Amino acid sequence: MTEATALTRLQELDLELLRLASKLAAMPQQSRIKTIGLAQRKVASELLGIVGQRKDAELEIADTNERLAHYREKTAEVQAAAEAGDHSHRELRDFEQQLTSLAKHTEKAEFALGPLRERLERLERAERNARRTEKGLDEQLAAARASLERDSAELRARIVELSRERDGVVAHVSEDHLRTYEAARKRFKGLAVERLNGNVPSVCRVKLQPSLFHDLAHGDEIAECPYCHRMLITSEEAEQ
Repeated sequence: MTEATALTRLQELDLELLRLASKLAAMPQQSRIKTIGLAQRKVASELLGIVGQRKDAELEIADTNERLAHYREKTAEVQAAAEAGDHSHRELRDFEQQLTSLAKHTEKAEFALGPLRERLERLERAERNARRTEKGLDEQLAAARASLERDSAELRARIVELSRERDGVVAHVSEDHLRTYEAARKRFKGLAVERLNGNVPSVCRVKLQPSLFHDLAHGDEIAECPYCHRMLITSEEAEQ
């Protein structure tokens, strides 16, 4: 295989690989997988927020219970002190004031626990629902990937086959020409190489002037089109 023939075949392989890659990307499962992925990220973000709120609610309940236990313990201490021995009127009044203040704090803490527990229950339900949704999305993603794996098996096998052939073809192209080819392939969206059919390049289709045609015909078999600047194969072997 000559280098000119290798370049022509290389372009054919790259165009076919590009077509197959586009076909693979366009499979309906790909869109489904992308949609599921977006939903997963949204649920994960929401779940992170819910878990944070749930932990805050648990801490707030724990703090309230701790304060409540403290008020009840202090109330028992004051009551025991008030019942022990004889006390002056002033001391009894102080005990009464302490007990009244403790009763208010206890009542306030007990009242606060109700809404806090309701909030915690709501957050726990939301967390369970989010985790169920998360699990369902994981299952949907696994099913979509399995479906894609089955339906794209033949396509992927063809891509592997052509990629291996491409590796073999590249071995026949010099480093300089390969660099030129890769740059032109990116610039011209895959159509990096054209052939000279008579005095007309096969891609840009601009008829060569006699002087240009003479120079190209008697020069290297791998040249550059003077009009579109693609790689131009001038040898007859590459045209066959």
